[in-house]
Amino acid sequence: MSKKKKIKKTVEKLREVEEQLGGAVVAHGNQQKVVGATADALESGSMAAKIKRTKISPACKAAAKRKFKVWPSAYASGWGVRCTRNPGKYLGRKKK
Repeated sequence: MSKKKKIKKTVEKLREVEEQLGGAVVAHGNQQKVVGATADALESGSMAAKIKRTKISPACKAAAKRKFKVWPSAYASGWGVRCTRNPGKYLGRKKK
């Protein structure tokens, strides 16, 4: 499935949720606005460009395995992600 089809399908699901929240209690009114804004942002393409999924770098993954007893764990994975984004701070060297 292409990226555009996935985004379109996600927007359709968000619109469904938005309709259901509109019929619910008044307390869900703010949630309805947030879901609607998210769907609008996805449709316009502004949010799709911000979503960036990358793998944890091998050096950071190895460092996380040395630092934490359990891999994969939430703490170790989070540390690995932060290390991948800023390796100089966590590995003691600068990113090329």
